[in-house]
Amino acid sequence: MKKRSRIIAFLLLAVLVFSLIGSTTKDITKNVNLGLDLQGGFEVLYQVNPLDKGDKIDNDAVKSTAKTLESRVNVLGVSEPKIQVEEGNRIRVQLAGIKDQNEAREVLSTQANLTIRDAKDRVLLSGKDLVQGGAKQGFKDNTNEVAVTLKLKDAKKFKEVTEKVSKMNPNLMVIWMDYEKGDSYAKEAKKEQEGKEPKYISAATVSQPINSENVEISGGFNGEQGVKEAKQIADLLNSGSLPVKLDEVYSTSVGAQFGKDALDETVLASSIGVGIIFLFMLIYYRLPGVVAVITLSAYVYLTLLAFNFISGVLTLPGLAALVLGVGMAVDANIIMYERIKDELRIGRTLQQAFKKGSGSSFITILDANLTTILAALVLFVFGESSVKGFATMLLLAILMSFVTSVFFTRILLALLVNSNYFKKKYNWFGVSKKDRHDISERLDVHDLRTVYDKINFVKLAKPLLTFSIITIIVGAIIVSIFRLNLGIDFTSGTRVDLQSDQAIKTEQVSKQFKDMGLEPSQVTTSGTGNKMATVQFKDALNKSEIQKVKSDFGKSLGHDPNVSTVSPVVGQELAGNALKAMLYAALGIVLYVSFRFEWRMGATAVLALLHDVFMIVAVFSLFRLEVDITFIAAVLTIIGYSINDTIVTFDRVRENLRKVKVITKPETIDMIVNSSIRQTMTRSINTVLTVVIVVVALLILGSTSIFNFSLALLIGLVSGVFSSVFVAVPLWAILKKRQLKKSENGKLVVYTEKKSNDEKILV
Repeated sequence: MKKRSRIIAFLLLAVLVFSLIGSTTKDITKNVNLGLDLQGGFEVLYQVNPLDKGDKIDNDAVKSTAKTLESRVNVLGVSEPKIQVEEGNRIRVQLAGIKDQNEAREVLSTQANLTIRDAKDRVLLSGKDLVQGGAKQGFKDNTNEVAVTLKLKDAKKFKEVTEKVSKMNPNLMVIWMDYEKGDSYAKEAKKEQEGKEPKYISAATVSQPINSENVEISGGFNGEQGVKEAKQIADLLNSGSLPVKLDEVYSTSVGAQFGKDALDETVLASSIGVGIIFLFMLIYYRLPGVVAVITLSAYVYLTLLAFNFISGVLTLPGLAALVLGVGMAVDANIIMYERIKDELRIGRTLQQAFKKGSGSSFITILDANLTTILAALVLFVFGESSVKGFATMLLLAILMSFVTSVFFTRILLALLVNSNYFKKKYNWFGVSKKDRHDISERLDVHDLRTVYDKINFVKLAKPLLTFSIITIIVGAIIVSIFRLNLGIDFTSGTRVDLQSDQAIKTEQVSKQFKDMGLEPSQVTTSGTGNKMATVQFKDALNKSEIQKVKSDFGKSLGHDPNVSTVSPVVGQELAGNALKAMLYAALGIVLYVSFRFEWRMGATAVLALLHDVFMIVAVFSLFRLEVDITFIAAVLTIIGYSINDTIVTFDRVRENLRKVKVITKPETIDMIVNSSIRQTMTRSINTVLTVVIVVVALLILGSTSIFNFSLALLIGLVSGVFSSVFVAVPLWAILKKRQLKKSENGKLVVYTEKKSNDEKILV
């Protein structure tokens, strides 16, 4: 009996999804916080050091300095500045969308310095005269009026100062933070009279000498806002009481046009890549492909919604992660759809095939996603700035792809299947009548013939493994000779990215730098028509040199250049964190795979991953491609993603072992390996192909900023398919044969039957 209500429910859900997407997407995308690389801006990492020898920097001093920086940023008019204290007495400042980056750098780098002056702007006391951390927000005892109290080191000195001020006209003691040449009390007092905020913190009248080490600032602090202002002043005074030196250890500035172009190019590339994936799913999987298009659209929407909810900052690598997530979401669909097709081919009804296929594919999908989550978590912990943004988006993408592609897909597909409209229309699910067996044949999905049955993968594996070993040896020689072309992220120095509407000539760029008194170590052109150029300096440029570069090339080329500077200390830290990240990711995967399967599968899976990583490294070394922090993000993504194919194949190996139960001959192991690879080959190719489509689109049409990132992903994906089929599983077979050889009685029990109703399907 046909159930029209289920078709109507399906259509209503589809209409609801697309209506919701169509009506709210504009608002959601509008509210997405764009990172520096997508809208332009300025980022700097300061190391907080004592100004004077012998002074100590504690957490309170760093936090107070951060609050001082925040107050300065507010003057710049940045809508959503991001200032955070990091380990090692460091402060990271991110100012997205800032128009005058030179001004921002100048304002931020001014030393946090407190001075107490008279009305003629002569210095009476400085921050050094205050007890560190002695400024507090409180209330006056008698009136409960909001006040700020200060503690001085020398009460006698303060008495002398106040006595001197009390005899002046006007008898004022003015507290300043970051007094600059040209500032004056008279000018700022006039502002205050006009109702504007003065630059000084406080101007107190002194009528008599004060013989105390405690000073109180009161008046003007009204209500709840007054309490906040008093607390801020106390924090400012505490930061000024310990003059600090802010050393730039990392900085990057991105021109607004660079950011806009990168965003437009990557969105276009992503749209084309996703569109091709949609077309592929519709053509290859037909009706389930329609479901995939709906769920994938929901995935993109929900991921952006969740990203906004957590106030995430979307970076260029993060945008790439969102698109990669589409490929991963498709993977889950493909694994389930291929299993349903197999169940239909052995003669099950559509309802039986759906129930069995969706159930048996769940654990495989879960295992594949968890390994990718593991790599993303490692990236999040060890990553910095844009890499952390990439990891955040990747984690969200995996979570949302799992929710939509597993649960939402099942709901929609269940409505179609249970409607009975497609009861015997197997071609709507990509299975023709001639490919179906009768259920009376009592075939299992493992007994089905494949287009790969004539290929002996075990036999092929031997020469291909030899080829891989030779390739690794050659690659090692290449890496040892050429080394890696490490970017400034790992070596320190300065990188300048130039953009022009006309072709850029390296000679002209070199001459322009020479005229500035600067000698670049490398100048290369790129992009369509050589309209972009990358310039590298071995040594980090100072603040004034960066300002000069941005100003001169901004005028001559019509676009503000991007300038990134990394100190040797940070470069070493990034390199160390990169190695730790890859080590922890590999260790986590081997432990997880060993737990879920067996240690031999875990060990060979990691060997296959190392093979993939080395292939990427060898190609980048041979062609002298730059290795930066996004390269590490790409490698870790491959570590998490390429394991998917290996897990899918190992999962089928495990199923085939359950059928065999006891192994007595090495040939049986070869049979299991061949069968498992043949049975999963189609889905392995399709799952990788969908991601490759996206990566190729990003590679060809995306921003040049992520070209190396996309290329590393492409190499890793192709290598991943190869290593899953010809490295991981064959190596497991070798280890298994050794186990058989050492076993008692020449028997190897690989599965013990358990009493379960899991495999029982009513027919």
